[in-house]
Amino acid sequence: MLRYVLKRILMMIPVLLAVSFVVYFLMDLAPGDVVMQLAPTDATAEQIEQLRKDLGLDGPLLVRYFRYVGNLLKGDLGTSLSQKRPVMELFMDRFPATAKLAVASLVVAIGISFPLGIAAATHHNSWLDGSSMVAAMFSVSMPSFWLGLLLIMLFSSRLGILPSGGDSGFLSLILPAITLGSHQAGSLTRTVRSSMLDVIRQDYLRTARAKGVSEKDVIRKHALKNALIPILTVLGSTLGNALGGSVTVEAVFAWPGVGRLTVSAINSRDMTLATGCIIMFTLLLNLTLLAVDIAYAFVDPRIKARYSK
Repeated sequence: MLRYVLKRILMMIPVLLAVSFVVYFLMDLAPGDVVMQLAPTDATAEQIEQLRKDLGLDGPLLVRYFRYVGNLLKGDLGTSLSQKRPVMELFMDRFPATAKLAVASLVVAIGISFPLGIAAATHHNSWLDGSSMVAAMFSVSMPSFWLGLLLIMLFSSRLGILPSGGDSGFLSLILPAITLGSHQAGSLTRTVRSSMLDVIRQDYLRTARAKGVSEKDVIRKHALKNALIPILTVLGSTLGNALGGSVTVEAVFAWPGVGRLTVSAINSRDMTLATGCIIMFTLLLNLTLLAVDIAYAFVDPRIKARYSK
């Protein structure tokens, strides 16, 4: 297992380097210039060139990129061009809010998808199955910003019982968590249903029923455990994407997370901040997927035996 974990961690290095190059290159190609935004309106050409040199933006693209990678390999994500603060510091300031929203939305998604998916599988081809799949399809298809605005209009503007935005405590977390979690629940419900259908008619479940095990225990202790592998995969990727910051939800609810920080960096052409945020998002996604792979071993002993070889 340790060898597998170390191998996966080493594989992250070329992935992070590739991501950093693509983002750095695209930010350089994007129209606009952070120097022109920071320079005074009456700045001379010499002053603009000096500012560009002070920011480390002089010289060819590849020279600047390798200089950036050299600092990156030392654990330094650089300093934000627009905010004059270390990128890691800015990221860590915003990350707790994003992590809180990601975990809360995943709790909402699990609370919706597991009961619906299991009910759909255990009542296959019934009206409950059809209704669950229609609800899941509606959830996947519904734009997050539209649902968020509807929730704000109902619970904030009309009823006045929940905040419309910001991060001011538990109540302000409810609406963005429901918005993001409802969207995640759609695909997760379909995964739970299909995974349960694969195992629910297996011979070992018939044997358990024949031994007098209650249907509730058959589903909970036998069927669900053996159906967890694909479900864990979707859960891991869902959590990883949420940790990267849901831009739409954060924008609608003015949530002070990583997603808004990244969009702000891109809009201001702050290539150091934008590249650093996306590198951290990639790292978090890879670590989350690694944790999911390790969790496979605890769900299925056969996978654990494969890791030990």
